[in-house]
Amino acid sequence: MAPYSLLVSRLQKALGVRQYHVASVLCQRAKVAMSHFEPSEYIRYDLLEKNINIVRKRLNRPLTLSEKIVYGHLDDPANQEIERGKTYLRLRPDRVAMQDATAQMAMLQFISSGLPKVAVPSTIHCDHLIEAQVGGEKDLRRAKDINQEVYNFLATAGAKYGVGFWRPGSGIIHQIILENYAYPGVLLIGTDSHTPNGGGLGGICIGVGGADAVDVMAGIPWELKCPKVIGVKLTGSLSGWTSPKDVILKVAGILTVKGGTGAIVEYHGPGVDSISCTGMATICNMGAEIGATTSVFPFNHRMKKYLSKTGRADIASLAEEFKDHLVPDPGCQYDQVIEINLNELKPHINGPFTPDLAHPVAEVGTVAEKEGWPLDIRVGLIGSCTNSSYEDMGRSAAVAKQALAHGLKCKSQFTITPGSEQIRATIERDGYAQILRDVGGIVLANACGPCIGQWDRKDIKKGEKNTIITSYNRNFTGRNDANPETHAFVTSPEIVTALAIAGTLKFNPETDFLTGKDGKKFKLEAPDADELPQLDFDPGQDTYQHPPKDSSGQRVDVSPTSQRLQLLEPFDKWDGKDLEDLQILIKVKGKCTTDHISAAGPWLKFRGHLDNISNNLLIGAINTENGKANSVRNVVTQEFGPVPDTARYYKKHGIRWVVIGDENYGEGSSREHAALEPRHLGGRAIITKSFARIHETNLKKQGLLPLTFADPSDYNKIHPVDKLTIQGLKDSALGKPQKCVIRHPNRTILLNHAFNETQIEGFHTGSALNRMKELQQ
Repeated sequence: MAPYSLLVSRLQKALGVRQYHVASVLCQRAKVAMSHFEPSEYIRYDLLEKNINIVRKRLNRPLTLSEKIVYGHLDDPANQEIERGKTYLRLRPDRVAMQDATAQMAMLQFISSGLPKVAVPSTIHCDHLIEAQVGGEKDLRRAKDINQEVYNFLATAGAKYGVGFWRPGSGIIHQIILENYAYPGVLLIGTDSHTPNGGGLGGICIGVGGADAVDVMAGIPWELKCPKVIGVKLTGSLSGWTSPKDVILKVAGILTVKGGTGAIVEYHGPGVDSISCTGMATICNMGAEIGATTSVFPFNHRMKKYLSKTGRADIASLAEEFKDHLVPDPGCQYDQVIEINLNELKPHINGPFTPDLAHPVAEVGTVAEKEGWPLDIRVGLIGSCTNSSYEDMGRSAAVAKQALAHGLKCKSQFTITPGSEQIRATIERDGYAQILRDVGGIVLANACGPCIGQWDRKDIKKGEKNTIITSYNRNFTGRNDANPETHAFVTSPEIVTALAIAGTLKFNPETDFLTGKDGKKFKLEAPDADELPQLDFDPGQDTYQHPPKDSSGQRVDVSPTSQRLQLLEPFDKWDGKDLEDLQILIKVKGKCTTDHISAAGPWLKFRGHLDNISNNLLIGAINTENGKANSVRNVVTQEFGPVPDTARYYKKHGIRWVVIGDENYGEGSSREHAALEPRHLGGRAIITKSFARIHETNLKKQGLLPLTFADPSDYNKIHPVDKLTIQGLKDSALGKPQKCVIRHPNRTILLNHAFNETQIEGFHTGSALNRMKELQQ
């Protein structure tokens, strides 16, 4: 690698530019590297083109952009059955990305496969285990100390199996992907639900569980239910206080948290060109909150500009040559179309407690008064993977600068999370960070931090009703600070900044005035900032570890006494019989996200230890029997106790159990722990009104039955103390079109299932890990 780097450096000096990657000078256009970290892995637009042409000839119709990229990665484009929303596609993704909290379980599964190296370019990103306490440098040092065992495991596992490793402090996975790995037309899967962020660079980037990632790293075709395509036509242009974030906040209000399930959201129309590349990434990122498989924008000049600024002008040039395959065909058909006029779009704030409760900024204060939500804003938080770009920081600094000019600082506490080391270093150099400090902000580490609950919050007590406002993507109950009474609202960074200065939800920066230190009233002007730095990005500290060419001597140790890491043991296989006398562990009332099923925050430290993290199973879910969280009846002792303790009791005494769930069960994060934990503690099935896509797939991968009521109202016929028998499994698991049923002494309830061939195989073998072992044998 050293000679290549030296040559790059010399060429950069000769060209008079400071860029990371000049492969366009080093190699022919037909061989452009996917990233400057992998100079021998090339972009295969020629293969994409070939596959698209095969599929277009078969389907004989115009294709959406989503279809071009997805079908362009088919394992067998000539014979693959293709029907939106029906068939399962076998795909060959270009690469895999994993964040540190989910990478632990993914790498443990990969180690168990016995394979020597990953089959596709893959990376690990350390961003989830850094807790926000006092500020960036101190928090990072503390995280490196307390997580040393986990970081060492991930670094050595990456070195052993050929996976690139981004050290703690490098930044948030999705910003690193955008800066270095995403490109137009890529098919990337990542073990984080906000992987769709890469759609801002014209790629199909999909969040998955660790078992799916392991399949791809093992060279096995990845299976995805053929997605429908929702078109969002944008007209007009963004201006004033309206930002890219407001597009997705509006879409979330229209589609709700489950309206995008099973679909790719494809943005198109003349309004697209008014949005920066990082703004498009923001929109795609938060598409996870509507349940979408992913979101994507067509290749355009804003993407070319971003690629060039991040040292990838060669990729921009190559994409331009293949542009016809990186935009939708004229006349293509969408399954649903939403039209948004950006000229008319107003700034929005969504929340509390759900990201689809949309309010215009001008109205949220009045709604809050009516609903009894606290008006005083305790903390404003900007950054996270959704909104931490150079443009986001610049627009927030533009607002802060105006307040400082009038002698004002934030009335609320104010925190800033840079998206990457490159963003941190660049906003420090260009003065944005200092402006945000001057207005009262604290710059946190380049990590997820409070967005995922890694926040050691001291200003309130648990149970204290309060309001925070963030530029994050998710605002489920207790997500940011583990306090169920925190009313969290999501909006754009510039609106967060303005409201943190004013200190109240009732402030509308478009119309309302502030009072300066001199007693004079003034109104904030709409912020304006460069979408990219005028100078090149400052890369900051080098935080990347290349996997060595020869890793034969590399050891990966997992101590048998570790409380953070645990080698995996195969689950029991299905005996081929129907499931009888199943006890209901809990009948869940209302929203049950993966945060409810497997909480994050302080539990993140156990993500590599299945038995320890199983102690948080469903502790946030509300029990219909008593309306309480983490309190269920043990049918043997008749005592109420914590959900995990009751599950362990049932497992010890050979009692198999099920969970009954409500709508969109498992929405939110991609964390497969929400499927691994119930499997580990003896669960056999999850029966709900409906599932979120990733969670349903994770359950199947781990040998748990995800079943839905054929009639959702049958949910009301199930009582928490019932014993259930599920029949029809034998024929269903053999691929016969027989529906499953619940047999009950007083009733029969019809169930739906959705197994494809490989999922049937997974159910037979007991889990993805068992299936992997059998495939290797």
